[in-house]
Parts: sequence; C-alpha cells; structure tokens
Amino acid sequence: MKIATALVGLLLLGIPVARGADVGENPSGVTVREILKTSVTADGEKLRYPVTDRPEVTAVEIEIAPGGRTGLHSHPVPVLAWVVSGTLTVEYEGGLVRTFAAGDPLVETVTRRHEGRNLGTVSVRLLVFYVGAEGTPNTTKRP
Repeated sequence: MKIATALVGLLLLGIPVARGADVGENPSGVTVREILKTSVTADGEKLRYPVTDRPEVTAVEIEIAPGGRTGLHSHPVPVLAWVVSGTLTVEYEGGLVRTFAAGDPLVETVTRRHEGRNLGTVSVRLLVFYVGAEGTPNTTKRP
C-alpha cells in the first residue's frame, strides 16, 4: 500500500514513472504498475488543471462510516482518490451512479455536484489528493 501511495503522489507531482512493459529489469527490485491513466474524470468530464501562480497539493484521508454520506458537494480543482477499504458509491448530478471498491483509483468530477455514500457494512477509507491553489477551497458544499 505504501508503494501505491507513493506512486499516486509521484503522478500528482508530475514525476514520470515507467509503465507496464516500459519498466524492464530494475536492479533495485522496484516494480511499478500503472494504476490509472486518463484524460477524463469519473463522470467523463475532460480534465482541467487550475491556472495559478500559487499551486498547492493537499493529501487527506477520509473515512465514511457504514451508512454515512459526504453530502452534496463539488470540487473547483482536480481530485484524485484511492479507495483504501470498503466500497464507495458516488451519485452524480444528472443520475449517473458509479461504485468504487477497495483498490480502485478515481478522478473526481470538477464542478459537477455529487455525493459519496457508504452503502456497505464496513468503513470506507479514501486517500485523496487535491491539485489546487493556495487560498482556494478544495471542496464546496452544496445544499
């Protein structure tokens, strides 16, 4: 898990890592497995990075108890997440519903309202990275 976390961090920082067949032999014993490569968010929206002279990356761990929900919200910045445990169900404005299980990566939608729910019996734990700007909120709660 620590390797996966480090790889997600490297990808967010734009540090190139070898992929699949490109890895070849590595005398240090490091194996790299591409987990996600996409140009769209989980709901199909084209990725857009903030234009800023004050970039900021924030990493958080989020836990959602069984029966818990995030509340309706949106993100003004790109969000990458890794489901560490449990199963997360995300309902997007417009009716799209996606489910992400432990080990799944996801790129959250930017600007589209959505709500994460834990419909299971164990806690959902997420490792979340926000690619934003200093002084800009990563999440906007919506009524």
